[in-house]
Amino acid sequence: MLKYVTIRAGQSKGKWGIKVLKTMGKIRLLSMFVLCTLLIVSTLALSAPRAGAVGYNNRPSTENSLGLQVKSAILIEFETGQVMYEVNPDETLPIASMTKLMTEYIVMQEIGNGRLNWDQVITVTPEAADTHASESQIYLAAGDQHTVEDLYIAMAVGSANDATKALAIAVEGSIQAFIDRMNETAEQLGLTSAVFTSVTGLEDTTMMSARDVALLARHILQEYPDFLKYSGLQEYKFRERDDAPMINFNYMLGANVNRSGLKHLAYEGVDGLKTGFISAAGYNFAGTVERNGLRYISVVMDTRSKDARFQETASLYNYAYATFDKHTVISPKSVVEGYETVKIKKGVDKEIPVVTSKDITVMTEKGKEANLELIDAEIQTEDQLVAPIAAGTKVGTLTYKFVDHNNVETQHYVDLITTADAEKASWFKLFFRGIGDFFSGLFDSILNIF
Repeated sequence: MLKYVTIRAGQSKGKWGIKVLKTMGKIRLLSMFVLCTLLIVSTLALSAPRAGAVGYNNRPSTENSLGLQVKSAILIEFETGQVMYEVNPDETLPIASMTKLMTEYIVMQEIGNGRLNWDQVITVTPEAADTHASESQIYLAAGDQHTVEDLYIAMAVGSANDATKALAIAVEGSIQAFIDRMNETAEQLGLTSAVFTSVTGLEDTTMMSARDVALLARHILQEYPDFLKYSGLQEYKFRERDDAPMINFNYMLGANVNRSGLKHLAYEGVDGLKTGFISAAGYNFAGTVERNGLRYISVVMDTRSKDARFQETASLYNYAYATFDKHTVISPKSVVEGYETVKIKKGVDKEIPVVTSKDITVMTEKGKEANLELIDAEIQTEDQLVAPIAAGTKVGTLTYKFVDHNNVETQHYVDLITTADAEKASWFKLFFRGIGDFFSGLFDSILNIF
């Protein structure tokens, strides 16, 4: 027990003074020790993964440096496809209604190839209308007629299983035929983990990895950017007689910042993509966000609640926008040192200038350089390049190596193209050029003798 001693005015400080100073010193040292200990413990608590993190139904989450309570997750940059963060991204898990991303993709394909159009009217079949009351739906009845666009919005906004089945049957004639199409499309897209057994995701045997869900989402946005027009709708009134509109299950939409009850989940720039839930999958979400021209795609799987899937996604987005920058290392139509021209035959000029056909853009941590290393150059030979040659003709390909913040090595390719037409020289010019080349070669041969 600490004892406090009072020294009266004028009292000698001798031994008592020394004891007081020592006691006070110990108190200060003890206070500083306690304060430092608290600071260290607080810092560790904030930076370390959350102990005992769980997903839906208390299933254990996968440990990760951001402390996300997820079984699996991934974050990629849209333009480059570069992986910015991942947690157990390759485990195949039930995907619930994120399945509808494939259904949505195939319907977009049908619109694109002209076999369907948005205004086309579809008659709902009994099979499509046969949807259990517990399922998400828009309450279609057999014989109802709705446009492709209305049914598509019901699927994208309200995750309506009956609308999804109606579209699948319209495209392939039966649900099973459409499921076969889904698996064939997955194979074409390189989604190696994908197994589709339903068009809606209600069955827990429909599975995919987070990495493949993100890849599918990227294909949708690359090939059909108009998809965001539908996935970003806050609400939609399906029928005039409906009491209220459908509310988008994606509560994270940036537009929800002004919506009472959802604004705490709204995140500026979010405009897609798809939520999902069944007991076996937990609460899933494939999202996308765009700010200042930088778009990310994210997937979180098996979170504990409706709100948690958006909160964990927000943590990914906050991390990404705070940590990374995009760098265009090689611009389109730029001259590459050492590959400024290529030699051609029978042209007015013996060489023509070339430039890059496109850019090479990569993501790096803020403040760090984006270093590309040229590892290969395949340039067509002079014999392969015979005038006339049109502007924009590909004459070679450069291959670069890039190592990202995860120490993952990727290769980037850029073609070299001609900048102007290379016209064929007249026979007269080619004749005298041939004579000149002959004597030049002869002179070089004579010099080589000596």
